[in-house]
Amino acid sequence: MKGKPILVANWKNKPVSLEEAGDILVGLKRKAQVFKKIKTFIAPPFVYFESVSEKAGGFARLASQGMPLVLSGVHTGAIIPEMLQSFGVRMAIIGHSEERELGETNELISQKVKVALKYAITPLVCIGEKERDHEGEYLEFLRKELKFSLEGIKRSHFAKATWDKKDEIGLMVAYEPIWAIGKSARNAMSPSDLAEMTVFIRRVLTDLFGRKTAEHIPILYGGSVEPANARFLMKESGVNGFLVGHVSLDAKKFAEIAKALI
Repeated sequence: MKGKPILVANWKNKPVSLEEAGDILVGLKRKAQVFKKIKTFIAPPFVYFESVSEKAGGFARLASQGMPLVLSGVHTGAIIPEMLQSFGVRMAIIGHSEERELGETNELISQKVKVALKYAITPLVCIGEKERDHEGEYLEFLRKELKFSLEGIKRSHFAKATWDKKDEIGLMVAYEPIWAIGKSARNAMSPSDLAEMTVFIRRVLTDLFGRKTAEHIPILYGGSVEPANARFLMKESGVNGFLVGHVSLDAKKFAEIAKALI
């Protein structure tokens, strides 16, 4: 796939205050020139959308940590897709392992992907196995997880995006092996193993959408990405970028990961 590398910051439910969020954004802004050289997305808690949109707009795109379904009627406390649009959200993380653990099914994920595409928000669909076995059954698990998470999605839903002219992306996939999350860089996934997974995921996408479309779908990696291993993972694995969790809250380390992508 051609195009700039992609780096996504998933802040999850951190930081705990607007002041801390502001400090992180100030630190990131100091490294703005680095982030401008790649496609940088920041997915903060919803309450920080306005702050991130205002302070990071010059070097990063705003992303959402989830994708609400279209709701009819009035619902207290609900967030709807139009709200995300109004803030300029460009990408939504869908199917994260933490959400799947709470009961988010492949069927629900596919519904959210459709909603995201309807509202011109790029879905970043996450997949990942809890553990590996010597028989390779985890590969079949991943194949089904990706296939059914994209159930009912057709090339016409996103393949019209003009990657070359507008530099837009219709769909992204993040591979986040659950067994590797939270480990140190030394114990995280090896570049060679990740390269095999990248080829495998690309093959599944080809089966779903055809080779031409599959080649345009970025594959990101999430799982203990740190400055110490980012360059090796990027160079030798064939991924198009990273989905970064807690390290993205450290402006200095996050910028170092960004440099590894250039």
